[in-house]
Amino acid sequence: MLKIGHRGAKGYEPENTFVSFQKALDMQVDGIELDVHLSADGEIIVIHDETIDRTTNGKGFVNALSLRELNAFRINGEHKIPTLKEVFDLVNQDCFINIELKSYEATDKVVSLIEKYVAKKGWKYHRFLVSSFDWNALQQVAFLNDKIPTGVLTETDLDLALAFAKFIQAKSIHPHFHLLTKENTAQMQQKGLQVFPWTINELEDIQKIKTFNVNGIITDFPNRI
Repeated sequence: MLKIGHRGAKGYEPENTFVSFQKALDMQVDGIELDVHLSADGEIIVIHDETIDRTTNGKGFVNALSLRELNAFRINGEHKIPTLKEVFDLVNQDCFINIELKSYEATDKVVSLIEKYVAKKGWKYHRFLVSSFDWNALQQVAFLNDKIPTGVLTETDLDLALAFAKFIQAKSIHPHFHLLTKENTAQMQQKGLQVFPWTINELEDIQKIKTFNVNGIITDFPNRI
């Protein structure tokens, strides 16, 4: 069962920071999950919200600020906001990277960056997994490069997610863990999809979901898996 660190190791370090990703690597995760938006000047920024208000000492929309402006702000007073390229370099294929597209606008740039790392740095496509609640973005990934694995995020309708996953030939479904049963997990796997539920933090929930034989668990506490 794969252990996937949610925004790094969010239970231990500030989310989506280099220290959080390094902590997850130190815990020997199989994958890290992170979120991306585009800056005003088209850089792929690793941050969950569409604004920097909650996680940094600044304010404003990510897509209204340049990379230079974003670099001036700090998370918890000390950590800079990473770019996706910087996280790729940090991880350096030590685990796979699950990139959640938070804005459709980031799709083409993320695909291009993945292609660059495959072509010029010897990375393999299976070291990437692009997921999103924006299914149009996932369809665009599949259209641009069907070698890039995709994961369909849902917190409401598993049947719809399953149908869409088959349509775009996704690799995985990423459901909110409350949607899962042993039966529907097996059903999705029988259709050739991996099941990566999120975000499971309590030991009781982790043990329960493990009995469903999911393929991996996305968690803030990777050492609990």
